[in-house]
Amino acid sequence: MIINKTRDGNKLYFRLEGRLDTTAAAKLEKTLLLDDIEEVTFDFRELQYLSSSGLRILLKAQKKMNSNKGKMIVENVNDIIMEVFETTGFSNILTIKNT
Repeated sequence: MIINKTRDGNKLYFRLEGRLDTTAAAKLEKTLLLDDIEEVTFDFRELQYLSSSGLRILLKAQKKMNSNKGKMIVENVNDIIMEVFETTGFSNILTIKNT
């Protein structure tokens, strides 16, 4: 998986490409430093697969943003990953924006 990370002040933007599986989730977790972040966006336009490890990382990030009183957005979700979100109930937890 390729992780493209951009920071603009207190906003963090991730564009993920490939598969967010167990190995990639560990790599992503190391880059998720959210202590002083008010908004984090994950762009899934190029993401093809999301495992339970990836879901765990998203849940952890969402909980951290909630405690920061910040905002987390997941955008450009394809149909396969949206089905995973709906099946697991994550569609009720995450802010998902498809453009």
